[in-house]
Amino acid sequence: MTKDTTKTHIVYKKKDGTIVAGVTTILGMLDKPALLNWAWELGTRGLDYRKVRDKAASIGTIAHYLIECHLMNEKPDLSDYTPNDINKAETAFLAYLDFEKKYHLQIIQSEFPLVSEFYGFGGTIDCYCKLDGKPALLDFKTSSGLYPEMRCQVAAYQNLLIENGHTVEEVHLLRIDKETGEFNHHTFKDLQLEWELFKLLAKAYPLKKILWKK
Repeated sequence: MTKDTTKTHIVYKKKDGTIVAGVTTILGMLDKPALLNWAWELGTRGLDYRKVRDKAASIGTIAHYLIECHLMNEKPDLSDYTPNDINKAETAFLAYLDFEKKYHLQIIQSEFPLVSEFYGFGGTIDCYCKLDGKPALLDFKTSSGLYPEMRCQVAAYQNLLIENGHTVEEVHLLRIDKETGEFNHHTFKDLQLEWELFKLLAKAYPLKKILWKK
């Protein structure tokens, strides 16, 4: 499977052709104090946060790509990446394989876009599967921590699946540390508050676009 590094973000459209924002774009309206603290700390160490950020993004992209290829039973093409980045990403990928050994995972569909006709947003599901026999949403993150916006994100994905006719009994988030390879498995039983917040953001996003154009 060839990784298209020039690929733009997916354009989500309702049935009438109306373009709608994606989940991550909408969540971009949230303040992220952890990122500001991280950038400040790097600055005190004489590091350019933009270079560190881009490096981490590359490793995270590769790790996610390796998981995607594994789920689709396709061979990855890593020719565009450096050996060092590949090694770190493979550490994260091995952590995912350790997780997979502990649970019976049956893939239904992976990396597929959905659109909410009712709420007017779109999103791409990492993995819709049966986990130990239960229909589940499985989302992958290669980050240093678990943040509130991640819970809002999977809440939006969960409701995207449900609106489009898919049963979701469990929501799982697998966070993989791209430096150490350690993974943390989070299961969410109740994401109602996160979903309520996301709905408000989805409603506010078009208004923000109009105001910012004035």
